Amino acid sequence: MSQVTVCWKWVSVDGGDVDPRWSGVSPADEAALEIGLQLAGAEDVTVVCVGPAEADTVLRYALAAGAHHAVRVDATKAASNDVALAIATLFGDTELVVCGDYSLDRGTGSVPAYIAAHLGAAQALGLVHIDTASSPLRVIRRLDGGRREVLDVPTPAVLSVEGSVARLRRAPLAAALRAKSAEIRLLPGPAAAEDTAQITDYRPRARQLPAPAGGTLARVRDILDIGAAKQTHAETLMLEPSDAAALVIKQLDEWGYLGEQPAK
Repeated sequence: MSQVTVCWKWVSVDGGDVDPRWSGVSPADEAALEIGLQLAGAEDVTVVCVGPAEADTVLRYALAAGAHHAVRVDATKAASNDVALAIATLFGDTELVVCGDYSLDRGTGSVPAYIAAHLGAAQALGLVHIDTASSPLRVIRRLDGGRREVLDVPTPAVLSVEGSVARLRRAPLAAALRAKSAEIRLLPGPAAAEDTAQITDYRPRARQLPAPAGGTLARVRDILDIGAAKQTHAETLMLEPSDAAALVIKQLDEWGYLGEQPAK
């Protein structure tokens, strides 16, 4: 691999307010870095994380584990698509992007798919195994019902892996000491997207009813069902589907359920 980018998400470990003492990345993100290091070989691995200055702690952890470069996109609360667009814009020439398939805050897991869409790259998400020695990459993806899917993934590609795929290597002491003073590239965060929507009061569609017929007494008797019992019209027809559909529509129209559609 000529260039590998690993995406991390820094969040609060306990799901509460972000506290640098109780924050970090998920085991899936750590597995993504280990896979990235194995696939890159002697080539460079860049770890990118979107977050505030406190996220530098986990980036230095990634550098100590073997990453060559660390980039922090300065943002705190950005939509998934905005984050993906920022990463795709910054690393558009990367050959492989590896992400964890979940974060500690149990997010949507949509960022890898968004990145692949912005890069126009192949994607394989929710992976439980990656053959790092194969070319093209052969991966196994989890499906519903305990099933598995084997894929050969061409590059450029975006992968998301589960935490069980790999365990991040231990950082040597010398690398951990170097990481404390290593440079972390800081980039501005994405502009917040503004979604506009027209909100109106809920109004159910009006049902058209025929005008009252007969005198007042007759209408009251009809409402109260006073008098002779009414006979219900019932018939069984054998029709072609198109004719049956037309008859249903005609009957609904006579009952007043179908009227002129309101303008949108």
